[in-house]
Amino acid sequence: MMRAFAPIAALLCALALMTACQSEAETPIDRTPLPATAAPPYICGHIPLKAVELMTGVRDPLVRGRFDLTSIGGLGDGSCAIYQRNGEQLKVLLIDLTPVGSLEKIKEAIGYGASPLPEIVPGAVGHYSKDPLSEHNAAVAVLVRGKAQLSVQLEIGVEGRDNAADVAAMMKLIAPKLITDASAPAASPSVSPSVEAASPSSTKD
Repeated sequence: MMRAFAPIAALLCALALMTACQSEAETPIDRTPLPATAAPPYICGHIPLKAVELMTGVRDPLVRGRFDLTSIGGLGDGSCAIYQRNGEQLKVLLIDLTPVGSLEKIKEAIGYGASPLPEIVPGAVGHYSKDPLSEHNAAVAVLVRGKAQLSVQLEIGVEGRDNAADVAAMMKLIAPKLITDASAPAASPSVSPSVEAASPSSTKD
């Protein structure tokens, strides 16, 4: 009698396994846009965890890094690396602040097809784009003001989400905090009315 039920039991196990795999494959993609405003909890002191989880699809990620906004004459530097918690613990996102900003490189990237970022911080310019050659939905956003450069490097994004929009949205959330006042261009000196009136060009013969 037990032998008669053995094939049936095996079939039921196979069906259960197929159903589990099918359910996993049909897990809906969370296309919820990143929050419009940053809110706690934060990782690395300044990065909103909810936004990280949405754009990477990784819940409760491993996190390494910190930012020091008082270093480099107040320009600040540091990084925040986010990793998968399970498996090979691959890096999925890197946010990097460095004092190597280059306006020319921003213009060059836009010239090659990257989209310009809207104004996020006064006087800052930037770009964002998705890597068309990436097999992991990689995307990047870079913002520069003076010598300060902030980059959001999505190395493994969620398939089905707008990955380029995700890095741009993350930049909007974090740049106002991480791009410090020290990077703002110095105001050009204004000419006082008395000096202008005394200049040769403003006097008559």
